[in-house]
Amino acid sequence: MLSKSITKLVQYGMETGLVPECEKNYTINLLLDVFHEDEYVEPEESFSDVDLEETLNELLDEAVKRGLIEDSVVYRDLFDTRLMNCLMPRPAQVQKEFWDKYQNSPQEATDYFYKLSQDSNYIRRYRVKKDQKWKVDSPYGEIDITINLSKPEKDPKAIAAAKNAKASSYPKCLLCPENEGYAGRVNHPARQNHRIIPITINDTPWGFQYSPYVYYNEHCIVFNSKHTPMKIERNTFIKLFDFVKLFPHYFLGSNADLPIVGGSILSHDHFQGGHYTFAMAKAPIEKHVTIPGFEDVEAGIVKWPLSVLRIRHKDSA
Repeated sequence: MLSKSITKLVQYGMETGLVPECEKNYTINLLLDVFHEDEYVEPEESFSDVDLEETLNELLDEAVKRGLIEDSVVYRDLFDTRLMNCLMPRPAQVQKEFWDKYQNSPQEATDYFYKLSQDSNYIRRYRVKKDQKWKVDSPYGEIDITINLSKPEKDPKAIAAAKNAKASSYPKCLLCPENEGYAGRVNHPARQNHRIIPITINDTPWGFQYSPYVYYNEHCIVFNSKHTPMKIERNTFIKLFDFVKLFPHYFLGSNADLPIVGGSILSHDHFQGGHYTFAMAKAPIEKHVTIPGFEDVEAGIVKWPLSVLRIRHKDSA
């Protein structure tokens, strides 16, 4: 049974391009080691169009049966991320592939990276499919409604284990670059299948990744390489403009740097973006405003239920 499930997972890796044909045996052996297994028997049957969720569940059930993990969502997630790590290309390889494709077009690069982030199970497609999304007409235009169901509920055992777990400050938060490759623990998700693309905005090193929960298409996170608090200032807008110059097909925005009404992780400077057009961006200007000294800048109050100002000019400077 174990050999069959491992064969299926490796076949999935080859079908998605995660595992080159020449690394088949290497990947099988990595997976055997995770299970502390010395023997492998090649199944007589062949597999194609492998279902990742089904295959991982087979392997997770086997891990529970062998006493390697407890049968709960948290421990299963930690373990299946470890399994997927056996299929993953190294960070340097991902970065090289990304920037090679970027030379052709920024969108080709992000298409590659987004697919990788899904194929690797960092973005769990089968959970994201559970999200509820629809559009409704309103006096302000068509509005998006979403209910995110892809974050798993923690079970009581995991909550108790997290309470008793040894305090750790590594990584400092969920956005720190040290998460790349981290095995995780009961109170911190595994990120062995996570990859980050280093970028430069405002002449400083930042990271580019996707959100594992995908609230909208190609939901990305751009974060400071240093663990530094969020701060809205003039440089914030320079960083936003620098990013959309790098990736013109994406948008990027910032939460407020205020508790409660602002971002959920104020301790780490970051932005969120993606390949999506929100209803607010389509809303018309309700009242145009002229800014003295900047008459060529289009400005106005947007027809929207909250206070929104739109300022537009062809020159970002």
